[in-house]
Amino acid sequence: MAVLQKIRQRSLLLILVIGFSLLAFIVQDLYRKGGFNETSKYVGTVNGKDIVFEDFRIKVSNLEKSGQQGMTSTQAVNRVWDQEVSIALVTAEFEKLGIHASEKHILEIFKNDQSIGQNQMFQTNGTFDLAKFKEYFKSNPEQAQFVKDKEKDAELNAKYQIYNSLVKGGMYTTDAEGKLKYEMEANKVNMDYVAVLYTSIKDEDVKITDAEITEYMKKNEKKYKAEESREVEYVMLEDKASPEDENEVKTTVNALLDQRVVYNQATGVNDTLPGFRGAANPVEFVNENSDVPYDSTYVAKKDLPAQFADQLFALPAGEVFGPYMNGNLYCISKVIGRKAGANAKASHILISYEGTQVPNKKEKRTKEQAKAKAEQLLAQALANPSSFFILAMTNSDDSSAQQGGDLGYFGPNQMVKPFNDFVFNSPVGKIGLVETDFGFHIINVTDKQDAIRLATIAQKIEPSEATTDKLYTKAVKFEMDANEKDFEKVAKAANLTVNPSVKVKMMDEQFGAAGNQRQIVRWAFDSKTNVGDVKRFEVVNVGNVIAKLKKVNEKGLMTVEDAKPMVEPILKNKKKAEKIMAKMKGSSMQAIAAASGVAVQQAIDLTVENANIPNAGFERKVVGAAFAIGLNKVSAPIEGNAGVYVIKPTVITKAPALKDHKDYVAKVKGQVQGYSGRVIPALKEEAEIEDNRGKFNY
Repeated sequence: MAVLQKIRQRSLLLILVIGFSLLAFIVQDLYRKGGFNETSKYVGTVNGKDIVFEDFRIKVSNLEKSGQQGMTSTQAVNRVWDQEVSIALVTAEFEKLGIHASEKHILEIFKNDQSIGQNQMFQTNGTFDLAKFKEYFKSNPEQAQFVKDKEKDAELNAKYQIYNSLVKGGMYTTDAEGKLKYEMEANKVNMDYVAVLYTSIKDEDVKITDAEITEYMKKNEKKYKAEESREVEYVMLEDKASPEDENEVKTTVNALLDQRVVYNQATGVNDTLPGFRGAANPVEFVNENSDVPYDSTYVAKKDLPAQFADQLFALPAGEVFGPYMNGNLYCISKVIGRKAGANAKASHILISYEGTQVPNKKEKRTKEQAKAKAEQLLAQALANPSSFFILAMTNSDDSSAQQGGDLGYFGPNQMVKPFNDFVFNSPVGKIGLVETDFGFHIINVTDKQDAIRLATIAQKIEPSEATTDKLYTKAVKFEMDANEKDFEKVAKAANLTVNPSVKVKMMDEQFGAAGNQRQIVRWAFDSKTNVGDVKRFEVVNVGNVIAKLKKVNEKGLMTVEDAKPMVEPILKNKKKAEKIMAKMKGSSMQAIAAASGVAVQQAIDLTVENANIPNAGFERKVVGAAFAIGLNKVSAPIEGNAGVYVIKPTVITKAPALKDHKDYVAKVKGQVQGYSGRVIPALKEEAEIEDNRGKFNY
């Protein structure tokens, strides 16, 4: 009673304390979720233009609802992000260039939109009718948002088409460029040269420091830019069957082979049950004892488990083979049927005509014309069966023409009835003519396969509950120990392997051998996760992954480790070139060669386009210098791709002048046609893009 009295006396204080605690909890949650954080409204920013989260979320949701097969949530987020960034970049370009889309432009987009221009509701005599389109939405105001969205998309599309046309229009090729192309292909030079290759100096004799790699990257920042990333090492405890689990399944399956005595609790007496060998109804026996239901299909030898195909196919009817392993299944099989010619292989030549179901016909023809041509080809095939392949390639209207008409193996009733009946009622080698809804077929039956029907008891070897519990306990213990001790030492003590670090970016979902594991990537990028932190993840159909955040790589330059394979060879060749050039001294080619420990060599008919120097490789810079320095002049040492060169041009042959260079202009034009596709990547390269998707639990 005394306690209750004290609570009543302090009730106001207690209410205030509870209220303050709740308020603090709510405020903390708001801050944590970004409720008072201005950037939480935006999923990203492109050159100062914000991408609103709510709009972004709706677009991602719509894409996911579109049901594109195999698309994960993360892939949907990444696709919408790429679209939004591209739209922001090109929209800014539209504004700079003053590009506007008129109603005429938007109308053209509508006409080509399947849901509008091809919709019969908005057509008059098969043509899009703008008045009908407007009238429909005037009469159905609830659909107004649809029009607004479509107009917005159409306007953007129209502007982009104008912009793209301007870009393509700016990529013209001049006659001067064509002339240069011609000269680079046709002007020739012969030269003497001294070449000392970089391979003449061992790599271990040239040391490159991490500081030198970093300095080189800083001078070439655009080339060696890197996104923010995390490096995570991990241990995987696969949820797989133990030897005890395997033995239990094997014992169970082996016991099914022969009759056995089992105590019947209902009757209180022992029952003698038939085994698989003597089962009167093997199909029923399989369905009662197998994890995989009975399959009545006749199976060709090529479709049997490769390791046991010979034994299974040679098995007499009623005989049992096994036990044997097929993947993770422990099996015993009995042959309960055999069928000759169960599968067939055939080639055909299809001659279609107007009105048949073939979409791509090589020529228009009537049924009578098609029949006459088919009979002519049949006569040729019968006279010379070995010509069937060529006849099909050059005459068939079917896509199989590229394979000489070969249709591969197929079973009964997989083809239309007349085709099926001819193939399965004819011997191998028979060539004949049938008509179907597709046209006339000249058919060559090329092979037949016998097949067997198996009754197979297959039980899965999978971890038992006891095994799964042991693995779980081991994973939890490892996580606890690794949070307190050295990760690698704990793994070694537990006889586990630490997998090589996986480098992930913020919106990645692929995680090493564990596959798509977005949860691990999110954890690695969580602001509360610090280097050295360890966490266990349960992965469906895999087991447990215990991950450790090993390293945080901030946005900016690539890490030295990542850049080394690319940069180190460049810097080593630079240092090798300095050593080589220090020796390349002398007043003549022979003296320079002698000082360098090599011989003077000759190269003839080199062009800038075909700059392959014998015993060295492709060296356009060196060959270009040969045209520039003048006849019989000895060059200074030139750093090339494969080594250092001193050259002396001996003959320069100028190509004859042409009246025009249109053929070479066309060559250059062909090379630049695809350049318009580089616009958006180039804009991205120069843009300031802030990506906040990671803050929205994507």
